This record gives sequence, structure tokens and C-alpha cells, in this order.
Amino acid sequence: MQKDAYTLILEAIDGGIYRPGDRLVEAELAERFGVSRTPVREALQRLETQSMLARDGRSLIVASLDHNQLAELYVVRAELEGLAARLAAKHATPEEVKVLSDMVEADRAHVGDPAALSRANRRFHKQIHLASHNRFLVQQLDLVHRSMALLATTSLAAEGRGQAALNEHAEIVRAIADGDGEAAQAALRSHISKAFETRLKLDAGAPRGAGDR
Repeated sequence: MQKDAYTLILEAIDGGIYRPGDRLVEAELAERFGVSRTPVREALQRLETQSMLARDGRSLIVASLDHNQLAELYVVRAELEGLAARLAAKHATPEEVKVLSDMVEADRAHVGDPAALSRANRRFHKQIHLASHNRFLVQQLDLVHRSMALLATTSLAAEGRGQAALNEHAEIVRAIADGDGEAAQAALRSHISKAFETRLKLDAGAPRGAGDR
């Protein structure tokens, strides 16, 4: 199925092709994606309405998150992801648990490559969302993770964070495999809290405007 202009632009932002502060030009986007300008214009309007884009004079740029928005995002993410883990402990099939376990082991090969580990991390979290077997929760988490694309880099780039994150992933999977919803929820909320703490430490020592996921 051919992707529409909205999906193409959103994926370009999520993939880091366009980063916070980058200007999006209608004609350039139409040429890049091989579509007409009308659907691009409509997609840009939709993304602006969703706060993925912001106005800079007459131009549209990829939005960025200030400190308060960042804190709000992580609060919501911790609650929703924790709920997903708790439901996954109840509803995940043995096959889904096996996929999660295999992901953790395979992802250890990416330690030292923050970009690859970040992509693997998104796949892992998405798999937990799906294992919750709650379509409405998955939809809300998709919105949260869409906003995560507004963070310019990854907290997994911090020294030692990649290995620690994978150990935390393993703990989450063990709790899901045991059917222990409370432990799974607590482990995932703790995981998100540590990611947020790492981000704050990185931002404190980073140039103004830099960020991480």
C-alpha cells in the first residue's frame, strides 16, 4: 500500500531526516517524496495541528519540546507503558513472550551503536504495546511515541546506558513471562524513569536545544 504524504513526513521526522528546528518546505517535500504539493500542504497543516510542527515567522519547522513538555511527556509515557506491561503479563501469548525475549538478546549486538539501539528499543516497546492486546492503549501509545520523535538524539547514547537499558528490558520480560502484572508495571515504569533521569543529565551538559530520546 502506497504511503500518503502525512505518513512519509512523519516517518522522516521519526527517522531523524528532519530534526527539531529544521524548516520544512512544501516544494522540497513534494519533490523528495514524489507527490504533488496539495497532499503535502494538507499533511503539513495536519502536523501543525498535532503540534509536530511549529511556526517560525512564515516558515514551518519541526517542533521541539521545552523542559516542562518533556517532563509531561515522560509522566504520561511511564503511566501508559506501565499499564501496557501489566496487561501484557496477563494477555501475552507464549509466542509474544518468546519474541520479546529474543529481541533483548538480539539487541545486545547493538550496544555501542546508539542509533541502531534506539531503533531496536522502539521495536521492543512497540511489541509490549501489542502484547497488551488493548487497541485503545496501543493508539494512545502511538501518539506518545510520535511525540518522542521531537527529541533530537537518544538517551541510549549516554555511556553505559545501552547495556543498562537492555538489562532493564530483560527484567520487564521476566515479569511478563511470569504473569506478574504488578512487577512488570513497576519494572517498566522504573525503566522509563531511568531513561528520563539520563536525559536530564545529558541535557544539563548539552548545548542549548539539544535533546535525546
